[in-house]
Amino acid sequence: MRREPIDPAGLAWARVSPKYLRVRLLGWLISSMFWLALLSVPLILRLTGVWDSFPPLGLAWALPAAVLVAAVWTGLLLPRQVAAIGYAERNDDLLVRSGVFFQRTLVVPYGRMQYVDVAVGPIERAFGLCTLKLHTASPATNASIAGLPTNEGARLREQLSARGEARLAGL
Repeated sequence: MRREPIDPAGLAWARVSPKYLRVRLLGWLISSMFWLALLSVPLILRLTGVWDSFPPLGLAWALPAAVLVAAVWTGLLLPRQVAAIGYAERNDDLLVRSGVFFQRTLVVPYGRMQYVDVAVGPIERAFGLCTLKLHTASPATNASIAGLPTNEGARLREQLSARGEARLAGL
């Protein structure tokens, strides 16, 4: 793995489950089909003669075409987006990274964590995944790691909670 310019040196990033790509692709497919169907209505109404004058024929074709272009672009980026998600546990903090074009590395000190939450939606549950959410006093530093296997999410929740309590107690 190549080292990115914003990564601290010597870190081994843990990655999310490869199953998370399937979850994201399923969500992308459902969303794309919904928007394509919705924005194709003017074209269908125009071609069937229900709406003769509005919208202009070019706009009626442009709406579903724009959805298709955006959907294909998003679909091509999803594997890279999922591959870019990672986390690293250090002695005093947890690092969470994400982003392909706009990379982000978030540092959450254990002593600042107020609580750690594990959430599981119906699609994630079907794939055996969960989302770990880290809550601090500042809403800007709340972090989440989606796509973790459920056993890893539970392990991280317990470990991060214990480390946070130890830091708050001054140990």
